[in-house]
Amino acid sequence: MLFGRLLKQVVRVGRLEVVDADGRSHSFGQETAQPVAIRLHDKALHRRLFFNPELYLGEAYTAGTLTLERGTIYDLLDLFGRNARPYGNSAVHRATLGINYMFRHLQQHNPITRARANVAHHYDLSETLYALFLDRDRQYSCAYFHTGNDTLEAAQANKKRHLAAKLLLRPGQKVLDIGSGWGGLGIYLAQTERVDVTGVTLSVEQHKVSNDRAAKSGIGDRVRFHLRDYREDRGRYDRIVSVGMFEHVGSRHYDEFFGKVRDVLAEDGVAILHSIGRMEPPGHTNAWIRKYIFPGGYSPALSEVVSAVERAGLWVTDIEILRLHYAETLREWRRRFHDNRDKVRSLYDERFCRMWDFYLTICEISFRYFQQMVFQMQLARRQDAVPLTRDYITDWERSHPQPSAI
Repeated sequence: MLFGRLLKQVVRVGRLEVVDADGRSHSFGQETAQPVAIRLHDKALHRRLFFNPELYLGEAYTAGTLTLERGTIYDLLDLFGRNARPYGNSAVHRATLGINYMFRHLQQHNPITRARANVAHHYDLSETLYALFLDRDRQYSCAYFHTGNDTLEAAQANKKRHLAAKLLLRPGQKVLDIGSGWGGLGIYLAQTERVDVTGVTLSVEQHKVSNDRAAKSGIGDRVRFHLRDYREDRGRYDRIVSVGMFEHVGSRHYDEFFGKVRDVLAEDGVAILHSIGRMEPPGHTNAWIRKYIFPGGYSPALSEVVSAVERAGLWVTDIEILRLHYAETLREWRRRFHDNRDKVRSLYDERFCRMWDFYLTICEISFRYFQQMVFQMQLARRQDAVPLTRDYITDWERSHPQPSAI
């Protein structure tokens, strides 16, 4: 079995048992470890999983041509995560990395028309689906866990409060929310400091829900959400916030993004960018994630982001790195997804359930074992736009009670 050659190099920690498509059994790793066992039902997988496991492992699990004989998909991906270093050193991985890097700009090409289609692919799924695994406020981004005992609702509320503290809000200010999601952050900012919020999203579903929520909250006169690309906005804002959207911009569009931020940000304004990133040099998006979950998506290296900020003539006034916060967020999303799997199946089908099970799991594993993290970057046009020390963040959070989920 060709795939076995790769597994022999990679599986050093733990134990993996494989029944190939011919019914032969193979064992890899530590004989004394509790095994994870899989069965391959298609001979083509012997070759495909050798040459491109990043793509074909997820495809095979989704299609049902790879099944678990012992353990769960989490156990399998956790096993591979614990063996990330030997896989990263393998010739197959280096070759795949090189090929994908050559085409990364093409993969991340996101003009307005394509950006709309890419957003619709993921975010215009049934509203009910997201309600089944997100917190009550529909925060579809990394939460902020103060302690190991925080609930998902509390951690997402922490995130909103933390962002508000960094924005240095004052009543009456105009705020732009780029990639405003289901409206929870924008509504919270308007309610907390009586600012005027404009949100922009490319998702038809999110646009409808967020405006409905703003109207029901009684602050529709100070919060509105538009169905448009951020590049089409012509306003002028005291504050800008963007959470979980930058991953859809693409590296070839970073100059365009930060140029737009500079152009619409007031001279004494402050912007906060919250995004997934990587703690390594520039790379590429996992092939399966790019094909099935987030077409056009990419998590940048900080070097790519900072260099684009420099070219835009903006100050980086603060950077905070969130390491395992997203792993904990994804673990809770995955748990809730499993608890509601029958309901998800009734919305779609079993194949969709396997695909999203794989998606939530591989993302959690990426934040636990690979080079994924989240950064919050504070930007300004002037170096004196924010206080000289970070005490103001803690002071603001202490003076504002934890918000409840809307």
